[in-house]
Amino acid sequence: MIIQDVKRVVEQVSRDKGIDKEVLVKALEEAIKSAARKRFGPTIDIETLYDEKTGEIEIFQFKEVVEEVEDPDLQISLEEGRELDPECELGDSLGVKMDTESFGRIAAQSAKQVIIQKMREAERKTVYKNFIDKEGEIINGIVQRVERGNVIVNIGDAEAILPVREQIPGEYFRRGDRVRANVIKVMEESAGPQIVLSRAHPDFVVNLFKTEVPEISEGIITIKAIAREAGGRTKIAVASNDADIDPVGACVGVRGSRIQNVVKELRGERIDIVPWNIDPAKFVCNALAPAEVSRVIMDEENSAMEIIVPDDFHSLAIGRKGQNVRLASKLTGWHLDVQSESVYTKAMERGYDSLLRIPGIDVITANALCEMGYFSASDVANADVDDLIELEGVDEKVAKVIIEDARKVAQEMTEQDTAQALEASAAVDAGDDDGEGREPGPGDVETGDDEKSSAEPEKDVKQEVAAKGGDEEDSGVADDEGNGTTA
Repeated sequence: MIIQDVKRVVEQVSRDKGIDKEVLVKALEEAIKSAARKRFGPTIDIETLYDEKTGEIEIFQFKEVVEEVEDPDLQISLEEGRELDPECELGDSLGVKMDTESFGRIAAQSAKQVIIQKMREAERKTVYKNFIDKEGEIINGIVQRVERGNVIVNIGDAEAILPVREQIPGEYFRRGDRVRANVIKVMEESAGPQIVLSRAHPDFVVNLFKTEVPEISEGIITIKAIAREAGGRTKIAVASNDADIDPVGACVGVRGSRIQNVVKELRGERIDIVPWNIDPAKFVCNALAPAEVSRVIMDEENSAMEIIVPDDFHSLAIGRKGQNVRLASKLTGWHLDVQSESVYTKAMERGYDSLLRIPGIDVITANALCEMGYFSASDVANADVDDLIELEGVDEKVAKVIIEDARKVAQEMTEQDTAQALEASAAVDAGDDDGEGREPGPGDVETGDDEKSSAEPEKDVKQEVAAKGGDEEDSGVADDEGNGTTA
């Protein structure tokens, strides 16, 4: 059967829809088979052959050569078979060319539906194949419509969705707006590929910097870590493979040209670029800059650090609502507890006094305990007997007594703290009743999260490292609220 311009149609559809020619030809053959079975029944054995050069589709019905025909659709007599092929024998299978003109309108309609269905399936698979390799990359599109806050984006051959949760807080889109977003997921579903976009994912910022900073895309500068709170602030740690290239300066660009392009795309989101350091203590100091750090106490076992900062830098290190220290913790992978020097000094003095309250502990022994990492009665109460017997004049029996006495002292101090806390709470409640609606006074300071950052539970001190914000060469350029270089 010759279908008019079938070759041209196949080539045009393949080119326009991006569908492989073999897929289209297979769809045509399946459609013809469906039409034949619609006309002659589902039991017939048929095959189709498409000639790409001529555009001819031939249909053959195969029948078995038998002596006595019982089923004309599946069998042919030896006499009729030898008219087609003089050399045929009983049991052979002969292909008889079918007259496609007798298929009828219903069969033709069935063929058309099969072709349409196969083309849609092939088109969906092609779209999925084209976009599955783009996961994690930036893509441009135009807003098609907005449905319940979800933005439907036209990205050329398909539509993608930008869910509400993946949008930057405060963003507003209208039909026809241009959108840049990250492809975070491509799912193959029965209704077609589901392409999910994101502008809130940290990788979106990474890809924006790859676009703006050639050194990153070339591999000279590496983004070691990123922490982001979309719409608020992002911290990026960068390192350079070339000693002559400043990673922070390269990301900022001349007069901030590069970083400003990224900030503009993110609707004014603040970006802190800090130098990465292999030393965890120095890296944490860089992440908290421009706040100065007096001391870093590391607990490697629990991946935690206690950060001591001058009183004047306490609120700066914590940031508004604890954002600065929270992002620094995500960036470095360490639990950070920020304290002011005055609070830390008082805590150390109180812990030392608690050591002296343990019966049998004098100044010399207390100093020895501090050198061993036991800074308070609570620390001694949780100590091992094997550790305490290392002290001069302390055997196993004495060590057990010291631990038991330390527990009593720690319990007494806990009860005192609880009583003082209740008294302070009662005083605050009384003050609220008398001064409801009072304006903040000059002594009131907004620090974000009280005296501590996103404070972690108390931890055993294993190592103390003095640090002053890392090497001066790695400090970068900082503004009043940023870390490293801020835009």
